[in-house]
Amino acid sequence: MTYTSLEQLEQDLLVCSSCPLRKDAIGPTSYNGTLASPLALVGEGPGGVEDEYGVPLVGPSGQLLDKALASVGITRDCVYTTNVIKCRPKNNRTPTIEEGQFCAAAWLDHELALVQPKVIVALGSVALKYLFAPTARITKDRGQWFTTKYDIPAIATYHPAYLLRLTGKELVKAKWEVYYDLKAAIEKCQQLAPEYNFKSTEPPDLLALYSERRAQRSQNK
Repeated sequence: MTYTSLEQLEQDLLVCSSCPLRKDAIGPTSYNGTLASPLALVGEGPGGVEDEYGVPLVGPSGQLLDKALASVGITRDCVYTTNVIKCRPKNNRTPTIEEGQFCAAAWLDHELALVQPKVIVALGSVALKYLFAPTARITKDRGQWFTTKYDIPAIATYHPAYLLRLTGKELVKAKWEVYYDLKAAIEKCQQLAPEYNFKSTEPPDLLALYSERRAQRSQNK
């Protein structure tokens, strides 16, 4: 199917039941942020909080992501955020490569064709494997530029959920790596879209912003 607007795509996405992941989730999740941004963040899949609210990266991982973005002068309302996988896998397990390929071919490919970002940040292994190559490894390939099948430059970095599992020196090292990866991404965006403003005066409260959607989705439990 060819979509002419993100609104049309979202309507179909939110009623999707095309794969087994749907039966263990409240429902598919969509996106947040702005279509006007030259930067798209592509994560892995929703966790429990994201499943409740219907949008990506608003739980503990999302709050850590917001802090990482703030360190390079970005607020979440000024970027576009989405996931490879739209439904929460049971017990928050990591989605398989096959699940990522199936879901992304159905939704993410159409989504990014409409959004047309100038730069993509792949957050985590699932996003890297779909956007780059199934054999890619986040520990080896993060921080390296590659060109996606959409002909859009992309860079991968650790998913914030990974950072939440680290402690001590490993955490400090990984946080610095994420900082430099995001810094590289925004610098490339500034080259390609020099007039775009990545920071609003008041960072958004995403949980408050999507509270109504959460209330609607709670009826589906």
